[in-house]
Formats: sequence, C-alpha cells, structure tokens
Amino acid sequence: MKIKYIYTLLSLIVVFYVVPAYAQNKKSKKKEPAKASQKAPAKKTTAQKTTAPAASTAQDTTKKGQNDNNLTEEIIVTTNYKPVLADAVKIRINPDLSDKTPFKAPLTYVTLDKRLERNTDIKQLEAMKMPPEVDSVLSNNYARLGLGNFKTTYGEVYVNNGKDEGLQLGAFAKHLAQSSSNLNKQNEIRDEVGVFARGVTDENSFTGRLNYSRLGTNFYGFDQANPPGAFTPLAQHFNTFSGEGEITKNYKDEPNAFTYAVKLNGYIWNDAFQAKENNIVLTGFLNETVNQFYAGLGASLDLSTQQDSAYSISNNILRLNPYLKFQGDNYKIDAGLNLAREFGFSSRAFIFPSVKAEFQVIPKYVRIFAEASGDVNKSSLRDFSVINPYMGQDITIINSVDKLDLSVGLKGMLAPGLGFKATVFRNSVKDLPMFVSNFNASRTNNTFQVIYDNGNSRVTGFNGELDFKASDDFDLFGRVEFRNYVLATEAQPWNLPKFKLTAGTVIHITSQLSVNATLLYRGSTFDRTVTTNGATTTTTFIPISGFADLNGGVEYKLNSRFSIFGQVNNILNTTNQVWLYYPNYGFNIFGGVGVHF
Repeated sequence: MKIKYIYTLLSLIVVFYVVPAYAQNKKSKKKEPAKASQKAPAKKTTAQKTTAPAASTAQDTTKKGQNDNNLTEEIIVTTNYKPVLADAVKIRINPDLSDKTPFKAPLTYVTLDKRLERNTDIKQLEAMKMPPEVDSVLSNNYARLGLGNFKTTYGEVYVNNGKDEGLQLGAFAKHLAQSSSNLNKQNEIRDEVGVFARGVTDENSFTGRLNYSRLGTNFYGFDQANPPGAFTPLAQHFNTFSGEGEITKNYKDEPNAFTYAVKLNGYIWNDAFQAKENNIVLTGFLNETVNQFYAGLGASLDLSTQQDSAYSISNNILRLNPYLKFQGDNYKIDAGLNLAREFGFSSRAFIFPSVKAEFQVIPKYVRIFAEASGDVNKSSLRDFSVINPYMGQDITIINSVDKLDLSVGLKGMLAPGLGFKATVFRNSVKDLPMFVSNFNASRTNNTFQVIYDNGNSRVTGFNGELDFKASDDFDLFGRVEFRNYVLATEAQPWNLPKFKLTAGTVIHITSQLSVNATLLYRGSTFDRTVTTNGATTTTTFIPISGFADLNGGVEYKLNSRFSIFGQVNNILNTTNQVWLYYPNYGFNIFGGVGVHF
C-alpha cells in the first residue's frame, strides 16, 4: 500500500517539474532565428525622429510565416527604454531621524566575601542588644514605709552602688511589727539588716554577705475553752548573725573545661533563754569536662555546737560526693555516691546513692526524670525556730536519716508559657522529727517540743507544680502537695499536714498599676496533750482544722520615682491556727508609699 502511494507521489513530481522544463527548452530553441536576424544592422526610419506619439508610428513587428503554428517571431527595438513609476509605487514616508537607542547605565558589582552555608537546620537566634536608655532616671535605691490597722509598722530600704557589672556593693534593711488586741501580747517583730558584695574578674567571681536578723514574739497561746486564772505570756526572741563567702570559676565555652567553686558560710544563733548554736560549713567541688562527659568531686564539712540548760554538744558531718555525669541532646545522667560521716555526740558512717536521670520524651516539651538519693539531716535549733517560733527549751537533738528517697515524674511545657512538674515520691526516713505541744499544768509555759518517730518511717506522696506566664504582664503559679505517713512508733504525724496548696498571681494591668494575690490552703492536722495522774498517763488527740488564707496587694506608680501600695492579709478573716492554741492574725490591712532614688 505504501509503495502505491510512493509511485503516485513520484508521478506528480514528474508532472510539475519535468514537463514544464521540457516545454521551456523547446520554446527557447525556436527563438534562435530571431537572434540571427538581430546581427544585421538595423536601419533607422524616419519614424524614430518624429515627435508624434509612439502609437501613431507603431509598426507591426510581427511577421507571421505561412504556417500559423510557427512560433518564430522577430523583435525590432524602436527607442530607448525609459521606466516610469506609477504614483502608487512611490514611497512617501519621511525617514525617522530621532535617536531611539536605549540608555544603558554603567553597572557596578560589589562581591560579598561570605561563605555559602548549606545547613538547613534552624539556627539559634542571636540575642538582640538592649537599646540604650534615653532620659531614664537612675534609681539604684528603693525604700518603702507603711502603717496598718494592727499597730502595723512596715519599712524596707535597699541601696547599691549602681550599674557596675564588675563590682556590686549594697545594703538592705527590713522591719515589720504587728500587735493584736484579741489576745494578750499577741505580737511579733521581725528585723533584718545586711550588706553584700559581688565582684567579677576574667577568671573568677566573688560573692560575700553579712546579715543580722531578729524575731521577737510571746508565748501567748492557751486553751480558750479552759483559760488559766492568771496568765502572763513569756517573751521570746531569736538573734542570728550570719555570713557567707564564695569563689567560683567563670563558665567558658571551651573543650575539656576545668571548673571549681569554694563556699564558706556560718552563723551564730541564740534565743531569749539559754539556747545557743554556732555553725560553720565549708563546701566545694572540682569538675573536669571531656566532651559530653563530666567527672567531679563534691565535699562539705559541717561543724556546729549546740547548747542549752541541759546539754552542750558538738554535731559534725563530713560529706564526700564523687560523681560522673553524661549529657546529650535528649538525656542527662548523674551517677554518684554520697558518703556521710557523723562525728561529735554521734559517730556513724553512711553510704547513700546519688543518682539522677532525665530523658526527653517529647523534644523541647516533656522530660521524664527519676532520682534516688539519701543523706543525713542535721537537727538545728535555728531551723526549728524558723518552723515553730514557740518551741521551748532543751530541745532533743537527733539527726534524722533519709535512708532512701525515690522519686519519678514529668516536667516541661504543655504550651508556650505553660510549664509544669509532677513528681511521685517514696521516702524512707529514720527518726522523723515532729513538733508536739508541751503545755504544763499551770499553762504558764505554753511551748512545743520536738519528738522523733523512733524507727523507719515511710512517706509517700505527690507534688505538682504549674506556672502559666502568658506574658510579662500576667503570671499565674500554683503548687499542690499530698503526703501519706506510715510511722514506726507514733500514732499520728503530729502537726504535719497531709495536704497543702499554694497559689498566686501577679498582674500588671497597666505600666503604672499592678496587683498580686496569694492563696494558702493547709489540710487538717493532729496535736496531742499528755496528762499524768499518778502512774496513769493519758494522751489526748486534738484535731486542728484546715484553713484557707487569702491575701492580696496593689501598687500604683505615681511617676518614675514615687508609688503607693496596699496589702490585705487574711481576707476571709478565718481563725487560722497553724499551731495548737496559737491563732494567726485576723483580717488586717496596711499600706504606704515607696520611692526610688
């Protein structure tokens, strides 16, 4: 079929190209006699000279032969050819003489001396430099004064040397006094003064401070259902002189870094009677870094003397803490030991684990952690007075031991600005200390004493923390604690609540107006009274109800230097009884003025 089409196409080509060419060749051959006749000289006729139109002198230049089929013809030239162009053929367009060449500005190229990076990972943003303050009022110092309804006097002042990053010097003083008319000599005075210093060099940082604090109160508590006939509360006060000094090596981002720190602190404490306590603690550590591997040794020497009318003892503890640390992008492991040695009135040696581990479950959001540790807890008269300022004399001194503390939990961020921490724990404690009432028969010495659960106590529970910081103008935080006690010898965990909730918020409504609020809820507890009738001893359980304590405050800045403030405590006006027969102050309010200078 294709060959048939090819023959047809070739036939058409022959028809259109070969046949016309053949006819043209025949025509040109028959014109050769006319060319021969042109070789004879042509005679000019008179018709060539006349001015008459060419049409009148036209001659028949064709001589036909006898045979009409003869195509031979003779051409006679009669005049010169003068071409004449018609008007329609003439070009009447004037040339465009304007210069339309586009202007090309000279180009200048500047090369960038920058390395091409093909790292597609998100880079850490560089910290933006703080813009310089313009027309700012330098206010390194601050003071507040206030008065309240419970004969409240309040004051505090802070001073320092200014914005010197290499050296900071300063001092502060605080005062708060309250007195209620509800109970005889229900008052309290707290005073504190101190100086501090901090210096930074190329290699090390130095800090130091000296403090003096005083707390004054009275033993005003008694059973209001069975009041004493004549009751004159005894006065109590605690004085504490303390100091601290520390030297640390500055952090440097370098491989195989060697770091160290040494810290020395101590205090001298006494009360209104014969109780005294002196303490000095020397601590330090050495640490060597190799890539993601850390090896170090921590140590502390804790020396103290404690005395009262019935005893004078020394209570010392030496601790060594060798450790190894491993840290990566998704994990952190601290493995070590805590070696503790008691010497003084007690001589014992312990070896405790000191292990911590963290693993990132959800990158950048949630971490799981676990910890196993133990330690010797020194019984301190000063620490007991901070917990319960109504403690009596000749407090029994026994160091409790955290034999094994286990905890596991989660921490991280649920959303931007919303942080959390949840911990489940189980502690095994030997000689757990507790406060119990020690009221005598005449109720003239309404004090508390410290007893110990002789044996191994088990404490299990849950701690939860939540902090929501939506912006710099709003912060909401809270902490909840649940505890369950399984005691060795005691019937109840005296004055140890099983539930506790603390929460608060700080809101900056405007740049001038700020408010704050705090909430404390403490669950119910138990205390006891012991009465002796001859050879019979009777122990009575006394429940202490739980309570909620709601407080709030407001501050308004009048200008860049002056502000006014107000504080309201115990807004619910509940009879908060932290310790048996010792209610806190009712609804009270105080306020004042603050100044920057």
